[in-house]
Formats: sequence, C-alpha cells, structure tokens
Amino acid sequence: MSNNPDSLNKQREIAFCILHPDENQTGTAAALLADHAGIERAERLSEGLIRVHYRIDHACLADIEGLLEERGFHLDNSLINRMRRALVHYVEETQRLNMGCGRGDSNCTTKVFANRYRQREHGCQDERPQHWRRYL
Repeated sequence: MSNNPDSLNKQREIAFCILHPDENQTGTAAALLADHAGIERAERLSEGLIRVHYRIDHACLADIEGLLEERGFHLDNSLINRMRRALVHYVEETQRLNMGCGRGDSNCTTKVFANRYRQREHGCQDERPQHWRRYL
C-alpha cells in the first residue's frame, strides 16, 4: 500500500474491545468485512486488532465502523483510539468531499463520470439558451 495521504487505497487498523462474548471477534469481523462491497481485504492481526484495505471512493472508515457496530461488535473506545478515529474520519470525509463524493454516497465514481459527460462537447447537448428551453 502507498503511504501517500492522497491515495485512494487506504489501509487502517481497527481495534476491538476484548471483553466480548465472541472469543474470535476479530476473525468474525474480518470475515464479515471481506465479503463487503468496497473492501478489498480484511485480515486479523491479533486478538483485538484487524487491518482493513479499502478504496476511499467506495467506502470510508466511518462506514466500516458503523457496519461493525450495527452487527454487535465492540470497538475499543479508549481515548487514544477515539482521537485517532476522529482524525481519520475528518481526513477521509474531507478527501471524499474534494473528490466530489457527498456524505452518504457509497459510490461517487458515477457522479464524477456524469459530471464529466455534462461538461464535454458532444452532439447530445441542447444548444438553445436556458430561457428558450422552457417554451418548447
């Protein structure tokens, strides 16, 4: 993975609280995420830690963590992990907004291509001025 902060490929580590009824919480979470759209790979690193590889134009860490919490997994909420997650959420949200992805858009590449198509010169555009179009 590239360490370039502007790269679309991201790899993040997610820490879990080890006090959970499921003894293999990280393995179960990695298996769940591996089958999820937008996530390239999820691997168990230790008893309380997984590493997730994903593309930011398809998923972000906030969405991934939200999915895990919905399914009943317990994330580590120590002060350092909450601060790290808040920083990553802010950075990824800013990067997605700069790419043209709004909040809640799971796949913004369609919007990018549609916007490019609208701006390109081709024969499918109505050449009449805006005020003439409403009369016909």
